[in-house]
Amino acid sequence: MAGRSAVRPATARLMAVSGVWLLAGLASNGRANAQSVLFAFARGKPDDAVELRAVDISPAPSDSGMALRVDGEDDPAWAGIVLKAPHGRWNLSEHDGLLLDVRNVGDADLTLECRVENADADPPLHCNQGRVMLAPGGRGTLQVWFKRSAFSLAALPMFGMRAFPPPDDGENTIDPGAIARVAILVPKPKGKFSFEIGDVQLSALSASATRPNEDLRSLFPFIDTFGQYIHADWPNKIHSTKDLTAKRFAETTDLESRRGTRSWDKFGGWKRGPLLLGTGYFRTAKYDGKWWLVDPDGRLFFSNGIDCIWPGESTPVDGRTAWFQDFPGNQEDFRQFLSPGGQPQWSHYLDATPATFDFAGVNLKRKYGADWRDNFYETTLLRLRSWGLNTIGNWSDPKLCAEHRTPYVAAVHFASKPLEGTKGYWGHFRDVFDPNFGTQLRASMADQAAASANDPWCIGYFIDNELIWGTELSLALATLDSPAYQAAKQVFVSDLMAKYGKIDNLNTVWGMHYKSWGDLIESRDTPDKTRAHDDLLAFYQHTVREYFKLCRQAVRETAPNHLYLGCRFAGVNPEVVKIAAHYCDVLSYNIYRRSVDDFALPARVDAPVIIGEFHFGATDRGQFSPGLVRVKDQAERAAAYESFVSDALRHPNLVGCHWFSYRDEPTTGRALDGENYQNGFVDVADTPYTETVNAARDIGYRLYEIRSGADQPYATQLASRR
Repeated sequence: MAGRSAVRPATARLMAVSGVWLLAGLASNGRANAQSVLFAFARGKPDDAVELRAVDISPAPSDSGMALRVDGEDDPAWAGIVLKAPHGRWNLSEHDGLLLDVRNVGDADLTLECRVENADADPPLHCNQGRVMLAPGGRGTLQVWFKRSAFSLAALPMFGMRAFPPPDDGENTIDPGAIARVAILVPKPKGKFSFEIGDVQLSALSASATRPNEDLRSLFPFIDTFGQYIHADWPNKIHSTKDLTAKRFAETTDLESRRGTRSWDKFGGWKRGPLLLGTGYFRTAKYDGKWWLVDPDGRLFFSNGIDCIWPGESTPVDGRTAWFQDFPGNQEDFRQFLSPGGQPQWSHYLDATPATFDFAGVNLKRKYGADWRDNFYETTLLRLRSWGLNTIGNWSDPKLCAEHRTPYVAAVHFASKPLEGTKGYWGHFRDVFDPNFGTQLRASMADQAAASANDPWCIGYFIDNELIWGTELSLALATLDSPAYQAAKQVFVSDLMAKYGKIDNLNTVWGMHYKSWGDLIESRDTPDKTRAHDDLLAFYQHTVREYFKLCRQAVRETAPNHLYLGCRFAGVNPEVVKIAAHYCDVLSYNIYRRSVDDFALPARVDAPVIIGEFHFGATDRGQFSPGLVRVKDQAERAAAYESFVSDALRHPNLVGCHWFSYRDEPTTGRALDGENYQNGFVDVADTPYTETVNAARDIGYRLYEIRSGADQPYATQLASRR
C-alpha cells in the first residue's frame, strides 16, 4: 500500500565517518538514568547502526566536542538519518522525552523534525514528533516530549497492531518502554540543505508524567469469537451463529433481486456503447478524447475493481491468549484455521515465527457450512456483478479468477539481487543489470502465464508494487554507494569509461580524486551532485529503461496477448513516468487521497492509467484504524467512494480504479505488518457494509454513462439529493 510514512527498519550498514562512530548510550533493555545521553558522537568501536536516506554524514567540531553534519537535497518524502535501538528496543520509560541541539549550516531556511517511534509506528500512530524551524546559521533545540500510550508492553500488553482499541488508538502516543528508532529528518526537502546535530539527550521524568492506566486491565479480553471488538456495538454486528445464517439468507434474496446492470456485456464492457475491433483479448484505445480499455468483444471497458479477494486473512495469536474470548482455534472444527508459524515482515513479531489464526475463514465456515469455500466463491462472483464491479483486482485468489465470470488482473512478484546502496519501505531496489533479475522475472512471469496467458478474461499483469524510485539521481548515487561486485556499479563504471576514457577526465568534471577506474569500482564515496549531475541522471535513466524494458519483454515473451500494467507507483518522479510510458501498455498508480480530479501526468506524456489501490475508512464499526484516508463514518465513506470513482470516470487518462481491499484487515492486525484498517467492502464476519455497497451500485450501474459524459456530475447529483 501507498501513503505510509513510518521510518522503516530497512537493512542499514554501520556508518563510520573519518573515524567518528555513532554510539548508543543505552542498552536495549536497560533503563536510563535521569541524565542519560541516548546517542553521542565519539571515537571508538561502533555499538549501533544508523540508516541514511538521501543524505551524507560527516564529523563536525562543536562547542561540546563533536557533532554530526548531515548534507542532503531533494526528496519526495523525507531525507535524514535513523538511529536504531540495539536489539530492537530502548526502554525510555523513566524519561519525559528527548532533545538535541541543532544548527542550520546551509544557505536556506530549514525545517527539522524528530520522530520517536515504536516498532509498529505508522505516523501519527505510535509516534511522537517534534519540529523546529531555523534560518541560515540559526541554532535551536529539537525536542520531542513523550505522550504516553494507555498501554505498554510492561503493564498492559498491546502490540502487533497499527492502531489500538479505545481509549487510546495509538494516534500521537507511544510506549516509551519500547522505542524502536529515532529519526532526525527534513520533510520533503526542495534543494540542498545542511545541518549539524549534537548529542541526543534524555530529559528526566517529571512527577506529573502520565503512567499507563492499570484499570484498563478490565479491557481484556477484547476480541470475541468472531474476531470482532467486544466493548462496542454497531449496526450489523454479529452476536451469534444464528446472525450469520440470517445474514446469508437475507443477502441471497438481495443478490437475486439485483443481479447487476443490463447495459454490460459478459465481461462488464459497455454493451450499449460503440463497437470497436474485438481482438479476443483486452487492449487499450483512445476514443472520443479519452483512453479506454477495450474488452475481447470490442466493447469499451472501464475497470471498476476490488483487490485482495480471498476466503480469509490471518492474525498472529502468540502472546495474546488474554485478548480472545471463546477462542475458536481451540475447537476441533476450526483447527484448520490455526497455523503453527508464519513470518511477518515487520512489527512486534519481526524476528519470530508466531502462530496465526484466521477468524474470517472460521466465520465463512460457520456461515456457509461444509462447502464454505465454493459458497464463498459463488457468493463473491454474484456480489461483484450486483455491486457494479467488473474486475477482480490484484492479489486475489486464482481459483476465483479461473471461474471465467469476471475479468481479472494478475500480480507478478519475485525475489532478485538487490541494489545494496538503496533502501525503502518495501526494501532495496533491484539490481536490474544482474542476470539474476531477468532470470527470476521470466521464471515468475512464466508461472503466472501458465494459468492466465491466452485467457481472454485476464486483462494483464502488474509487475512489482510501490517501488522506491527516489529523486532523478538517487538510483545512480545508490549504485556508487554499492559494493564493487554489484553488477549495476560495473555497468555504470563501464558507461563512464566509454565517455571519459581516462579517469583524470572524470576527476576533472566530478571534482574527485580516484586513482584509477578500479579505485572508483572499490570506492563507495559519492560525488557532488551538481558537478556529476549529467552522468548521474544518464545512469538513472539507463537503470529505469532497463527495468521497464525487461519487464515488457517478459510479458511479451510469455503472454503476448495481454497488457503490461506497470508497477503500481506510490511515489514517483517525472523521469520515471516518461520512460515507463514508452514500455507500459497502461501506467499504474496507488493513490490514497480524497480525489483524483487533479491527477496529471508529466508534460508531453499521454497514456492510459489505472489506479491499483484507493480506500476510505472510519472507526465506527469496531475497527481500530480507518486506514490511509480517514472519514467520519460509513455514510461519509460511501459519499467519498462515489465521489472518487466519479472523478476517475471523468478523467481522460484513467481507465480503471481498484479499491483496496475486499475485506477489512484483522482487528488485531494482519500477520505481514500489523495493519488493521477498516478498508473492506465486507467485515471479518463477511457482512457487507451496506452504505458502501449502495454507493458502488449507484456509481457502477451508471459507469459508462458517466464515462461518456451522458450523466450529470456527482457533485450536482449530491446537491439535488439534499
